[in-house]
Amino acid sequence: MKELIIAFGLFLFIEGIMYALFPSKMKNMIKKIELISDSQLRSGGLIFAVIGFVIIWYIKN
Repeated sequence: MKELIIAFGLFLFIEGIMYALFPSKMKNMIKKIELISDSQLRSGGLIFAVIGFVIIWYIKN
């Protein structure tokens, strides 16, 4: 459970840094996301979730 909290904190840190350092680029990225279809976003999210799971599984074993 401790590792999950650390991972979530790291996620928030990286996300926050991106918005703090590049606010205009982050706004542009959000606008472009609206142009992507739901199925493409779902597929991309699933791919990244699987990659993240594999990385975590590999490091833990």
